Amino acid sequence: MFALAGLYLWRQLHADESTSALGWLHDGAAWTVGLLPIGLLMLVNWGLEAAKWRLLMRPVEALAAPRAFLAVLAGTSISLITPNRTGEFVGRVLFIRPEARIEAAAFTVLGSIAQALMTFLAGAIGLLALVAGHHPLPLQEGWTIGLLASVTVAFTAAAAVLFLFPGLLRHLFDLLPALRRFDARFRPLQEQPRARLLAVLGLSALRYAVFIGQGVLAFGLFAPEVPAGHVVLAMPVVYLLATLVPTVMLTDLGVRGSVAVFVFAPLGGGAAGVLSATSVVWTINVLLPALCGALVLLVARIRTERMPA
Repeated sequence: MFALAGLYLWRQLHADESTSALGWLHDGAAWTVGLLPIGLLMLVNWGLEAAKWRLLMRPVEALAAPRAFLAVLAGTSISLITPNRTGEFVGRVLFIRPEARIEAAAFTVLGSIAQALMTFLAGAIGLLALVAGHHPLPLQEGWTIGLLASVTVAFTAAAAVLFLFPGLLRHLFDLLPALRRFDARFRPLQEQPRARLLAVLGLSALRYAVFIGQGVLAFGLFAPEVPAGHVVLAMPVVYLLATLVPTVMLTDLGVRGSVAVFVFAPLGGGAAGVLSATSVVWTINVLLPALCGALVLLVARIRTERMPA
């Protein structure tokens, strides 16, 4: 998959005669003025995720906001080496008392389902809006669009059911022999009040709005030929397709970049500009927090023992 993504990007970049969008590498003003808002939104993004995780952890352990934020960063670092960043719970539960880490992992999975639900839902809306608005798409209208729409609806429905009825998630855990013996510890999943679940879903929606805002800012810097309205509609489709493709750290950026070029090329986006925008958002939003999380993990034992819960 990564080889195909890399080949696609190479061909698109060589087909694109303009590489002026890459000039930001040598423009100090772009770093201080253009990228600063994207960086600030990154802090908002992970702050919202920390608030969401802290809310989910209430039945398990009361966490101070700084501790929750450090746990989220640690999880981001671990998640980069797991498919589609599914291993974030491993880093996070280090900040939970040992006897409650099984429950914490289960609730972390529930939070990931909430974010995935927003990705599928926004992707479906973006795809529908592009089709309804007769915007050019990389996929031919017909069975390919129908297949993508069907898969998206199925994933959206599954995520919605699992999140809104987390007792079903407990039953799914029971299907795995290695987890069946922890069934009693998964019981709090089905005891979550609906108001808390909706609050978590609201925070997930706010995070997604931040993602889109970062995309609009990045495309304004590196691919201004794409109207902001098109970015708002197409970015959810990019996130949707990238989520459906299995990736790990070494392939994530390549796949995301190729998907972004694939989606935005028919909308007038040059390959160099689209790849620049995608790379900058990924670097600021994922790689930098993951590096900070790696530093947190280096001192996780000290921080876990000394920071107030």
